[in-house]
Amino acid sequence: MSGEPTAPTRAVGQNGTVLRASHVSVEYGGAVPTRAVRDVSIELYRGEMLGIAGESGCGKSTLAYALTRLLRPPAVMTEGQVLFYGRDGGGPVDIMGLEPEALRRFRWTVVSMVFQSAMNSLNPVSSLRRQFSDIFEAHVPEMDGDARDQRSRQLLEMVGIDPSRLSGFPHELSGGMRQRVGIAMALALQPEIVIMDEPTTALDVVVQREILLEIARLRRELGFSVIFITHDLPMLVDLSDRLAVMYAGEIVERAPAEWVGGRPAHPYTLGLQAACPDLLGERRALQGIPGSPPDLRQDLPGCAFAPRCPYAFAPCASAHPVLSPLAPPAGVKPELDAPGGSYAAKALDRRPGEGPTRASMLDDWRVACHLHDRTANPAGPPAELSGDPLGLGGRERSLVPTNLGAAPAGSPLAEA
Repeated sequence: MSGEPTAPTRAVGQNGTVLRASHVSVEYGGAVPTRAVRDVSIELYRGEMLGIAGESGCGKSTLAYALTRLLRPPAVMTEGQVLFYGRDGGGPVDIMGLEPEALRRFRWTVVSMVFQSAMNSLNPVSSLRRQFSDIFEAHVPEMDGDARDQRSRQLLEMVGIDPSRLSGFPHELSGGMRQRVGIAMALALQPEIVIMDEPTTALDVVVQREILLEIARLRRELGFSVIFITHDLPMLVDLSDRLAVMYAGEIVERAPAEWVGGRPAHPYTLGLQAACPDLLGERRALQGIPGSPPDLRQDLPGCAFAPRCPYAFAPCASAHPVLSPLAPPAGVKPELDAPGGSYAAKALDRRPGEGPTRASMLDDWRVACHLHDRTANPAGPPAELSGDPLGLGGRERSLVPTNLGAAPAGSPLAEA
């Protein structure tokens, strides 16, 4: 049988959810286990790009491997549940409960991954044709050789690579081209979710921007959801719908991306923003975050960021902050005055079942910081950490150019 692989039938959960991870914890075994991910919960909506930001070692990649069951010993997921919601309406799929054969079918056809280094993920001694064919032979065995070859050429062309490269080897491609091949392979079976683990870290800024624009275009055209992992907070602000900021294995802030870019609410998020260059914004001096992340082998009774935080006060040393809703500044009516003009803002107005509602997006701004606890800090947070759901700091920018065109009819992004 020839032809393109048929996308699996899938359904959308409540409020357009396609993936929900609840209370995920991961440890690396040893004499004293390292608790790399600590009670993390995230939700991914259909057609959305969820950005996960944080320093190296904060648990971003470990979380991605846990969501896809790619953890290898000594890493083990000690707690948590990961559910996928399909279009058939038959109830969620418990990814952690899948048997080996069902898990093999699930990967790449429903959830795929683009790894940090394409140089390492591509086989240096196999041609691109052979590597694409391996995917189809494993997951769509009924496809004949001609159909596999045709589909492989389409995938290369889709990511901007001459299909004649199909007979070549990875070492004959530049770093940016290898990364595009990795993206093409992740999209080979038309997955519903693509997890991208720092796919542009090793690339120069010009190629990086080209790759990001390519990802944005493909997402709009194909309608898949993305979890995008990187340490570059300004880039995620420009690319994502929502952001989750991780520190010491936990999420310390979660919010619509543009709002984090305008006025972050957690001191660590503010520090990340100051430490990363903003390629589309005004030139500014960069400032690193002093100190080092904590030892994740130890218990962290208070706020893990407190030793590095210039705003730390007494409760930070002993009381562990809880991820809680961020109250808008006095006088703000978020249900009436949501920001407009940006892609992230437009995502608020998707039809029911096609993504987050306005109310859920506003409720999703949560922060784990005692500065926002009026019981512990009656005066409230300083102005630079107060949150700004209206003004966005005057920023309405996007890496997505206006000439990409609208999503096709029927796409989950058509109304975005």
